Amino acid sequence: MDKKNKTYIIAEAGVNHNGDLEIAKKLISKAKEIGVDCIKFQTFKTENLITPNAPKAEYQLKTTNPEDSQFNMLKRLELSYSDFSLLFNYCKKQKIDFISTPYNFEDVDFLNELGVEYFKIASGQLTELPFIEYVAKKNKKIILSTGMSGLHEIYEAVQLIKQQSNSQVSVLQCTTNYPSGIEEANLNCIKTIRDACNVEVGYSDHVLGNYACFGAVALGATIIEKHFTLDKKSDGPDHLCSADPLDFKDLVAGIRAIEKSLGSKIKEISPSEAKNVYGMKRSLVAKTEIKKGDYFNKNNVTFKRPKNGLDINYYPLIIGKKSKVDIVENELIELNKIEL
Repeated sequence: MDKKNKTYIIAEAGVNHNGDLEIAKKLISKAKEIGVDCIKFQTFKTENLITPNAPKAEYQLKTTNPEDSQFNMLKRLELSYSDFSLLFNYCKKQKIDFISTPYNFEDVDFLNELGVEYFKIASGQLTELPFIEYVAKKNKKIILSTGMSGLHEIYEAVQLIKQQSNSQVSVLQCTTNYPSGIEEANLNCIKTIRDACNVEVGYSDHVLGNYACFGAVALGATIIEKHFTLDKKSDGPDHLCSADPLDFKDLVAGIRAIEKSLGSKIKEISPSEAKNVYGMKRSLVAKTEIKKGDYFNKNNVTFKRPKNGLDINYYPLIIGKKSKVDIVENELIELNKIEL
């Protein structure tokens, strides 16, 4: 994975091309224009993915014609292998990374021969260990989504991949609902997964808006994936929960700003702060007029800006000492004015 930036941003085009190659190309071009690192599709042959009478998922019933079968819906959204070959090369020309999710061994073989650098495994396939093993043996980088799975299942899949001498695996926290509520994002488990599985962890987002993605980046997610569409009102199961170009542009800008804000783990004075020390910090000064021989005390010594004299932490050391000279109100109290 070419990590040009700290956070690798994936625009999940999925099936939002509506089975139209030209729309798929427009999605690629727009994603590149926005500044996305990678665009992802889904490679499948409907007859190899579902049975003819497979029911639609609950969210699909809400976003598409409930009288239409899932089989017919997916068939209309399908792109051919030759289409994906064209899209793969189009991404190369546009200088944006290409990913596609395979659903069967045949899809894996095709994408591998196409020359993909890594595979994305959908949440529904995380627990399909024979499939996971088959993908892992291709020795390509793997990104795993984790919706509908618990930590033990994620760990098992990761270990299986590593057992194939493939350590190139990243895991995405994900909630499989389209859209999912922000209260379901469960971003705190990003650290849990990272610690338990010893892998890079990101976030695959199905929440409307970008707040969850921003929170994930702040918590250490190094990959962000979000559904991408040209038009949220288009017909299809995923458009409604997807980000349009304006939303996605805001997502990219927000992530890049958050990256800058995170800084390093070292707490030190920044160059801009250093310029403000003089005007914002304080020194020891005379609260009132102090005569030669007077004792310094809490009634005649105070702290005031600017920071150009004796450090305030000397305060307890000078209290009770005598002044060697006359000091006027607001004059700096310096070591050469104190009988030590």
